[in-house]
Amino acid sequence: MFNQKTCVLLVNLGTPDSPKTKDVRKYLTQFLNDPKVIDINFFARTFLVNFIIVPFRARKSAKEYKKLFSISNGKSPLLIYGLNLQKKLNNIMSENFNVEFAMRYGNPSLKKELKKIKAKNYKKIILVPLYPQYASSTTESTILKTKKIINSLKGMPKLEVIKQFYNDDNFIKSVCHQINRFNLKTYDHILFSYHGLPERHLEKGHLHNTRCKNHSCETQINDDNQYCYKATCHATTRQIAKALNLEEGSFSSSFQSRLGKSEWIKPYTDNVLVDFAKKGKKKILVASPAFTADCLETIIEISEEYSKLFKQHGGETLKLVPSLNDEDHWAENLQKIILKKHF
Repeated sequence: MFNQKTCVLLVNLGTPDSPKTKDVRKYLTQFLNDPKVIDINFFARTFLVNFIIVPFRARKSAKEYKKLFSISNGKSPLLIYGLNLQKKLNNIMSENFNVEFAMRYGNPSLKKELKKIKAKNYKKIILVPLYPQYASSTTESTILKTKKIINSLKGMPKLEVIKQFYNDDNFIKSVCHQINRFNLKTYDHILFSYHGLPERHLEKGHLHNTRCKNHSCETQINDDNQYCYKATCHATTRQIAKALNLEEGSFSSSFQSRLGKSEWIKPYTDNVLVDFAKKGKKKILVASPAFTADCLETIIEISEEYSKLFKQHGGETLKLVPSLNDEDHWAENLQKIILKKHF
């Protein structure tokens, strides 16, 4: 019997099943072997990931994940927020929709969820990668993996994709809602910290693989760079700042979580914070609009590591704005983003 419902499939990046080293190793192996994440030739990537990065990084990362999981009674915050968001959306969306949740890497697996979707014989699937700004290593990887699984299953319903939503007013409203939980007048600066990417990844988001420096990606969006991660991050900051009526000079953008020796998008968040501290800025508020849910990069990297670094160089207070997580206002605004795509 044909199901007239539309399935909304939320997908986030992923998480280890537990903070045990073996589970972290399994997660990192799956994640870092993705050619969209480490975009070098197969043999070099295989050797680098499986014989250098994962063996040396798994144990260290497991210690960080243990701290992260301890905050949520031994469970992954990313998973908890994702499942709660799924539940809230199912409660507020009409009976013509059903919402599912999966991870690009780890569990609940994308393949398992798509098999469940096939069994229910939906009319249509709306894929929602939970990354506000498009990037080849996140959004494109998720789309390609989803399409590959769908093609292998055969007989699947029509697929539609929300590629990015950084410029959707509903997303901006939810981010501003989180930021407004703080008294902005008490902070010396608001820093918008985005997950970094290697510079070479940026050309993949440009028409004809042109370069960022040819498009003023720090200041404008145009037809050529509308899928450039760097450009959309800076555009996100501009839209939030406009919505909050922030004064020029009271806010800025930076990029975190770099890995390896290659050039990543600058400026680097850790360097920016050290510079702020040395210049006498004592209180910094950090927001991370590239993350829709708090995770290792926000809770541990920013709230713990960067806060410590900031204070070591003379800063006094560094506060993290919580991500959108499973907030009611985010569920309601995400619903509106989804319905725009549906209709």
